[in-house]
Amino acid sequence: MKRTFSFFILYFSFLISIGQSTTWTKQQANNWYKQQPWRVGANFLPSTAINQLEMWQKETWDPKTIDRELGWAAGIGMNVMRVYLHDLAWVADPKGFKKRMKDFLAMADKHKIKILFTIFDDCWNPDPAIGKQPDPKPGTHNSGWVRSPGKATHDDTAKWEYLGKYVKDILTTFKNDKRIFLWDLYNEPGNSSYNLTSMPLLKKVFEWAWAVRPSQPLSVGVWYDNKELN
Repeated sequence: MKRTFSFFILYFSFLISIGQSTTWTKQQANNWYKQQPWRVGANFLPSTAINQLEMWQKETWDPKTIDRELGWAAGIGMNVMRVYLHDLAWVADPKGFKKRMKDFLAMADKHKIKILFTIFDDCWNPDPAIGKQPDPKPGTHNSGWVRSPGKATHDDTAKWEYLGKYVKDILTTFKNDKRIFLWDLYNEPGNSSYNLTSMPLLKKVFEWAWAVRPSQPLSVGVWYDNKELN
């Protein structure tokens, strides 16, 4: 069953750091943004993928569809896309995963689209798995979307060693890539009723990212009802 291709409004809340500096003030973040051209875009997933894993796994990687649909986006004036990664796609095939990221960036750059990569995500199905992904459930919003990391890993700090290696590997590989607009380290930490149990991983992902110090800004998309995390 072919998935419906659609765009969602791109939204950000900035908790930013960049280069060798510390966390930006609101004014520093605003000054950086004023130097950017007008950015308009969406969350991007190709119509042949139900979630991040289906997008990035070797077996279901679909550059033809991705290139065509990025072209559609550019054709209606979009110039930035927010794209989710997944830790398990890296675990299964680190070199291949990074090669596919490079190929994706090349396609986006051809269409003059900057990319905002999202690394972790607390939303939707708690038990991601490598391999064939579920078929869509018609009429059900995000029926096959998966959290990254899965709940079992999120809840067990003993399993975080590989997450640190994943974050540092990705950021080190692409730390100076000008095709990347910024890094969204963690989408909506605390969602899925995690609440403050996501605070340790949120702090860790910033720690891992600051150890690399990529040239692009670092950001986190906040979850609306958790003042401590926000």
